[in-house]
Amino acid sequence: MAALTLAIDGMTCDHCKMTVTKALMGVEGVKTAQVSLEDARADVEFDPARVSVEALVQAVDEEGYGAHAL
Repeated sequence: MAALTLAIDGMTCDHCKMTVTKALMGVEGVKTAQVSLEDARADVEFDPARVSVEALVQAVDEEGYGAHAL
């Protein structure tokens, strides 16, 4: 397993937080996704053999939020 922190742009409420969490958890190979609205970030634990950082960023982007690795 690998750990990654993503900066998340555009979250303004708990619904946004839930949407980003659901998007990340929906990616095959993600074990956990802890999203913080206050810190505008997501801490993700994932299997790098099954999912790339780019796929995680894309999952967030597809929901209308910006993401990039810290």
